[in-house]
Amino acid sequence: MQTVSCPSCGAEVRFRSHASVLAVCEYCHSTILKDADSVRDMGKMSAVLEDYSPIQIGTAGVHDGLHFTVVGRIQQRYSAGTWNEWYLLFDDASTAWLGDSSGLYTLTRERSTQGSLPVFGELAPGKRYTLCGEPYTAAEIRSAECIAGQGELPFKVGAGWRIQVADFRNYASFVTLDYTDGPQPVVYQGVAVTLDSLKCQLLRDDDAIAKSAGKYRGKLDALDCPSCGSGIKYVPGAAAQLVCPACHAQLDASGPEAQVLAIGKQVHDNADITLELGASAKISNADFTVIGMMRRADDEGSEWNEYLLYNARAGFFWLVETDDGWSRSNVLPNWPNWASLDAATCTLDGATYRKLYDYGSQVVYAAGAFNWKVAVGDSTRVYEFEQGQTKLAAELTGEEMTWSRSVPVAYDQMAAWFGAAFHGASKTTNIQLSHRGIAKVFIVIVLVLNAIPMFVSFSSTLMWSLLGCLALFLPAAFLDKNAKNPP
Repeated sequence: MQTVSCPSCGAEVRFRSHASVLAVCEYCHSTILKDADSVRDMGKMSAVLEDYSPIQIGTAGVHDGLHFTVVGRIQQRYSAGTWNEWYLLFDDASTAWLGDSSGLYTLTRERSTQGSLPVFGELAPGKRYTLCGEPYTAAEIRSAECIAGQGELPFKVGAGWRIQVADFRNYASFVTLDYTDGPQPVVYQGVAVTLDSLKCQLLRDDDAIAKSAGKYRGKLDALDCPSCGSGIKYVPGAAAQLVCPACHAQLDASGPEAQVLAIGKQVHDNADITLELGASAKISNADFTVIGMMRRADDEGSEWNEYLLYNARAGFFWLVETDDGWSRSNVLPNWPNWASLDAATCTLDGATYRKLYDYGSQVVYAAGAFNWKVAVGDSTRVYEFEQGQTKLAAELTGEEMTWSRSVPVAYDQMAAWFGAAFHGASKTTNIQLSHRGIAKVFIVIVLVLNAIPMFVSFSSTLMWSLLGCLALFLPAAFLDKNAKNPP
């Protein structure tokens, strides 16, 4: 370890790794470049945005039997939000990067590889590529810029330093191709990890996260929309991308003052929100808060609600409300094996999931706070798979692909979790109000009553039975669609 004095303020700055060439003074934020036996002041580095990450400089853990310490961080901003790259120093003097994005983590090391690599401009999310001798699916293609740095780093960076990277996944395996320095990318390979699997110590606790976020943003748990003046409730440090419930303006609350990113679009009335923003519940022994809500619609106009929940240590998950009831959805760090976008099945952890359908989806309403930028009109392609009561969903845009897994949640469980903040109707009530639900009951009755006559005159009885079923179901489906989408 090498200790130097900051050329700007004189404070002590430590270089723990011999591979590090740059450090950021924790007192004055000067960027210090190590050059042979001397150090130079390269100017100020922006202070990092205090976010919801429990990781900090000094956090320690274990990976593959080797102990490591977090010694540096780069904070990057791209079109949909921000993420952290933590620089790790192992006991054997080797280094690695710990990617930290929306509560998902990957640990990668630089490696050399043989053979040709794809051109950045030709990459597409969801497409499969052979990398490091294995098939990988493109997960995300990003152009981003460095907005802040902290601690020590292995190369020279500064505010505004731009990067081009692409991420690929194969179950838990992970590859990043970094095209920042030219058409021949630097390859980083590793795996998806969790903080528990890394046996992390010296993490920030919930109070420290809330305190630091509050210190940076003025200890706000509500702010006035700069566009219309309405109050917006949000959890400081949890998510910086806000959508005003009143005027639907997009806001960035990552700085000391909230900034309007875009004026909200006119949307239809959305009075029937089942879970209040700010509602809290103890789920799996953790206190979660509803921080965001969006309504989405498919190609045929069917709509459903999605509520984003957050806990400082457990991260994010979604509660999804459809005509069929409720489900809990978590983003998957380990991806299913899906041969192509046209394949009828995928496999995950030894189970085979059958494709149900694929459809276009669009955001028609959004309110609250999110860990990425959400706007009315955002569209994705959704591919759904099913195995028993468990569903998998792949969501694809022009920039990224994600996988999630959802399981049903009973109405009684929702009511128990949220109490008076839950305004949902039971599944029984939904069926009574659904024309299609009523039609299905009568269709079953028609088929039962005609079962015996079919043995006597199968063809004619079957024909009239089918006509009767269609006469019951089609008008019901038409009425339900018009009820959801009035003229």
